[in-house]
Amino acid sequence: MGIGDYKMAEFQGGLKADKFDDLEAGFGGSSMLYPGISADENTLRWGFIRKVYGILSVQILLTTIVAGSVVYFEGLKTFFQQTPGLVLFLAFVPLIVMCPLYAYHQSHPLNLILLGLFTVTMSLSVGISSSMAPAPIVLEAFVLTTIVVVALTGYTYWAAKKGMDFNFLGPVLFTSLVVLVFFGLIQAFFPLGNMSQTIYGGLTALLFSAYLVYDTDQLIKRYTYDKFILASVALYLDILNLFISILQILNSSRSE
Repeated sequence: MGIGDYKMAEFQGGLKADKFDDLEAGFGGSSMLYPGISADENTLRWGFIRKVYGILSVQILLTTIVAGSVVYFEGLKTFFQQTPGLVLFLAFVPLIVMCPLYAYHQSHPLNLILLGLFTVTMSLSVGISSSMAPAPIVLEAFVLTTIVVVALTGYTYWAAKKGMDFNFLGPVLFTSLVVLVFFGLIQAFFPLGNMSQTIYGGLTALLFSAYLVYDTDQLIKRYTYDKFILASVALYLDILNLFISILQILNSSRSE
């Protein structure tokens, strides 16, 4: 083989390697998450992100199974309708479990046990809420939630790669959440009709859509590697609250 042939083969081999690297980058293998991040940090961060989304996927799958069972099996639906005390208790269990889960999020396997208990109780609450709406509306809310989550997640990764930062949203979102909680309490004790429920559901959907962008940005840039449980819980709650708010909008619109 002559020198010219050798150089051509080397060039073609390098071209193929570059294409392979580009392909890897397209799947997140070596794509830089945001400007200024080092190569080593980028690799570690991608591993952390995959771990968080792996846990989140299990949570979503478990919630779909548990909540779907409550919605589609009449026996379970009737049981919860006839035991309002149990339903009220289940609504408070996730709040109680979150305290030790936060305290022991680094203690294996206790953190996974607490996470499983938190996910199951949240799933039951979501299933009970969903059972009050017709099955087609629940399915529609599920599809819409999936579309919104995928779109906002993709946008946040694109924005981070372009150098945008959403950390400033933290105080605004927290203040909005407090206002929304008080609005919800007023709505619970002094119902204002279907229109107010639709407005409340719309505001809640907007708030947790923004929270999804904020928490995804935190996942990309700021969560430390030992907080994978807390990161998955934050995204999980964003998705569930978004689903419930969309379900509320669709159900209220149907009632009108």
